[in-house]
Order: sequence, then structure tokens, then C-alpha cells
Amino acid sequence: MCKENTMAIRVREFDMGRDLPAVEDLERRCQVGLSGDQASPEEASTADDAVDGGCAKKWRRKKKTAKKQGMSLYVEQIGDPFARVRHSPDYVILVAEHGEEGGEVVGVIKACVRTVSRGKKKQFTKVACLLGLRVSPSHRRLGIATELVRRAEAWCEARGAAHATMATTASNSASLALFTGRFGYAPFRRPVFLGHPVHRHRARVASAHHVLQLPPQLAAAAYASLLSPAEFVPTDLPALLAHKLTLGTYLAVERDPDPSLPPSFALLSVWDATRSLRLRVGGVAPLLRASLSAARALDRHAPWLRVPSLPDVFRPFGTYLLYGLRMSGPEGPALLRSLCRHAHNIARNNPACAVVAADLGPDDPAAAAVPHWPSFSCDEDVWCVKKLGSTAVSAGNAGDDDDDWTTLPPAEFLFVDPREF
Repeated sequence: MCKENTMAIRVREFDMGRDLPAVEDLERRCQVGLSGDQASPEEASTADDAVDGGCAKKWRRKKKTAKKQGMSLYVEQIGDPFARVRHSPDYVILVAEHGEEGGEVVGVIKACVRTVSRGKKKQFTKVACLLGLRVSPSHRRLGIATELVRRAEAWCEARGAAHATMATTASNSASLALFTGRFGYAPFRRPVFLGHPVHRHRARVASAHHVLQLPPQLAAAAYASLLSPAEFVPTDLPALLAHKLTLGTYLAVERDPDPSLPPSFALLSVWDATRSLRLRVGGVAPLLRASLSAARALDRHAPWLRVPSLPDVFRPFGTYLLYGLRMSGPEGPALLRSLCRHAHNIARNNPACAVVAADLGPDDPAAAAVPHWPSFSCDEDVWCVKKLGSTAVSAGNAGDDDDDWTTLPPAEFLFVDPREF
């Protein structure tokens, strides 16, 4: 019976006019947390649909879960279904149909191929990112996820990808079992998600610090020297910095530096994700909801008290993503904190933005300097990687005469592309 149902599954490329309503409905029925955890234990019980693959952090897609004493943070993709992959030279969405030709869409996966840095000797490699794997709850255990992943990997390998990556969470045992067991992926990197709510009041930027906005060309030159060695830096970084959703790249320096000390600076870029993502906090006790509502009311009526009231995060809200965070010198951490506060103040001007967040490598010194709230943060993310057999030394890829990237220790810096969050 199972074999017969599997034989009735066909995988083909997504057609916008034909498939959009069905895939949107599928996304709604497969609600997951911030890095792919299912919204309910029943939905997470099968390995066939417990994945949200990709390099880091979606139209009508619910993504990352950061559970803190029952709290969960959900992300919903809105707008363009190709938003997370369109920037890549090669990208595809595959859907699985069940039944006769033109039958019900019961599965979907996104994939893209891009060239990124390996983190050593300025080597670059073509990487396939598998994103947004979904299977209908009523059609699981039929091998649909297996076929979607197999076809996506083959599509990417045919376009020169030497490695494939996917992302999930450490607590998502079904997802990890599927990819590390059935598909031969290995846990690779563990970025941390750091979020901070946007308050009504301006955050204080130290008067001893001067914040400058860099034009995209100068920002690209600065990152070219500061992000080496780093992993997953895209070759189209200048295009990312000049993108209309990059609100700016900001440099912080001391106004009156001590000449006897090494120079200090901090650098980051701000990405407006309010047009493509909606976040929502769930699983909060009614008493806490009431307390936060009371704090907002007090802040509205007595703003001089500067109560750090939390925005209404129990309804869908937007976020600004910080990327390319770098710092140097003895004052680097303080300067980076000032930049994060500057980004907070920029976000205050957008009523749709309620959280400012960043994804960083766990050993990145910048992670300790970024202001964040534990309830809006998560250290559960797991990036997994797999070497795709025959394309390891194809054009644009680092060769195997050196070493296997999948077994190398993490580079000092991990770049998380906000377009793929």
C-alpha cells in the first residue's frame, strides 16, 4: 500500500499561477518554528517532514522556535515565494503531486546554488542550500521528503554545487535523524540568534562614539579586508550591501581616541525584513501578557519614566536583521553596542518593526557584545553539510588536494546572509 502510494508521487518544478494557492495552504498546515521545529508534537513526529533546510534563518512560512519556559518565537514568510533564493544565480522550487496528473500538491522544497567563502586561503566553493521542506500531514511516511531532497540535491549538483547544506535545531531529532542518517549530512556549524525588542524610547548612544554611514562601495571594500578568514561570505556581497533592503552600513569610531592604544572600531549593516517576515510570540502565560500590557499603558501615559515597555509581540510583527558585525580594538565591544543601539533607533522609525536581531557564530567575540533578551534569542540552530560526490573539483570550487571542508573546524567568523533568513 505504502509502495503503491509512493509510486503515485510526481516531483516537478513549481508553477506560480498553478501552485501558489496550494503551497500557501501547505505552509499553513505545516506550521514550524524559527529553524524548522514543528508547531506541535504531533506534526514533528515523523522524520519525513521535520526539516527547514538552508543556510540560516518563506512566504507564509513559520520558522524558528526559541523556547524559554514555554515561550515560542514563530516566523512567517510573506510575499514572494522565491524571496529566499532569488538572489542566487541558480534556484528552484520543487513540488510533489499525489494522484493523477494535476493532482494535489503534498510537498515542496526550495533550493539554490551560490558561491561562498570557505574560510581559509580565500577559497570559494559552490554550495547548495536546501530550504523549506514541507510535506502534507496527511501524506507522510510515503517517502515524499526523501524524493524531494534527492531531486533537489541532483538539481543542485548538476549546476556545479560541491556541497549541500540544510538547517534545523538541535532539539529537532526527527530532522537531524532524516538528514544525518538517511541522507548522510553531518552537523557543521551552530550560529546563535540574538534578538532585542524595539522600545518606544531612543537607546542612548555613547557621546564618546561617532557613528558614520558608509556608501555601499566603501562598505564592500571594508568588508573585503575584515571578513577574511570567514565562512559563507557570498561573492555578491557588494550587491547585498547595495540592495534596497539594506538600510545602511554603519561604522562607529571613538571621537577622541587614546593615541597610546590600538585603534578601535565597529561595523555592521542593517537589513529591513519587515516586508518579507512576520514574527509572533506564543506560549506566554496570561499573567505575563497582562503585565506587559500594563507596562505599555504606563509608558504611554507617563513617558518621562522611560519604562522599557515591550511591544505587542503577541500579534505578528516585523524585524530588522543585523549582519556583517565586526569589531576591533580595546573599545570594539563598546562601539558595537553603540551601533546596535543606533540600529534600534533606526528601527523605532518603522512602526512595523518590533525586534532587532542578529545571527552570529557562537565563538564570534561580537556575540558577547550584542544587546539581546534571552526570550528573543536562540542557540538551538544547527547547520548540516554534505559533500556532493562528482562536483567537488568543478569550476569555481576549491579542490580536494587540500582538505575536506566538511571536517574542518569553524572559521573565526561565520557570515549569515539576511536574504536567506
